[in-house]
Amino acid sequence: MARKPVSPTSETAAPPSDPRRRAIEALMRLAANRAWSEIELSDIAAEAGLSLSSLRGLFPSKLAMLGGLTRLVDDAVLAGSSDDLAGEPIRERLFDLVMRRLDALAPYKEGLRRIMPVIRRDPLTLAALNRGAVNSWRYMLASAGIPTEDALGGLRVQGAVLLMARVGETWLGDDEPELSRTMARLDRELKRAGAIMARVEDVHRLTAPLRGLARALCSGKRPHIRRRERSDERPRGGEAEDYAPAI
Repeated sequence: MARKPVSPTSETAAPPSDPRRRAIEALMRLAANRAWSEIELSDIAAEAGLSLSSLRGLFPSKLAMLGGLTRLVDDAVLAGSSDDLAGEPIRERLFDLVMRRLDALAPYKEGLRRIMPVIRRDPLTLAALNRGAVNSWRYMLASAGIPTEDALGGLRVQGAVLLMARVGETWLGDDEPELSRTMARLDRELKRAGAIMARVEDVHRLTAPLRGLARALCSGKRPHIRRRERSDERPRGGEAEDYAPAI
């Protein structure tokens, strides 16, 4: 399961003067040493070397800055994508993709350790972050050549978001250089996800005729029934009696 580590490139490495990146990284530095609720917007502005009005022009909230972190990681992973695994099974491609994403998140690990337990206790915040994660993983899967726009695309994307969340829980507590616990958890989750998707695809394929009938009924159209045309039609009434069969 070889993977290509994510490293800054000329395309993704933002210059020090990039105010958005400065704000995001300032938040993550503060989060590594303070409780989430103790970090004020003015603290972030001061840490980033920005005025409060400049920070307001960049992000409306701390949660938006977490969304900005997701975008930074997306850019790093997408820039590092290649066709090396194009012929590999989907499971191998996903393994590589998740590990490269974790590589990109590594500089912010200490901050995420303190942030995530707080986020998980807030359903509204979780829902908002899930929307951003869905958008992120739509591009992640596309970069690995995995369909996202067909009938089951939405399910694949949301499944990838859940898989990443579960593996991320293990990763946050895994301090081994080789991340053996994280990779073992990822391997288990990929096996489980593969089995679930196989069953879903089977059901989707088997129920295709029923879905077609349901669409026809919902549209108000009667299913088209082909009637056999009689080649020996006879005129009705009057002359028709001349053709009446003898009894």
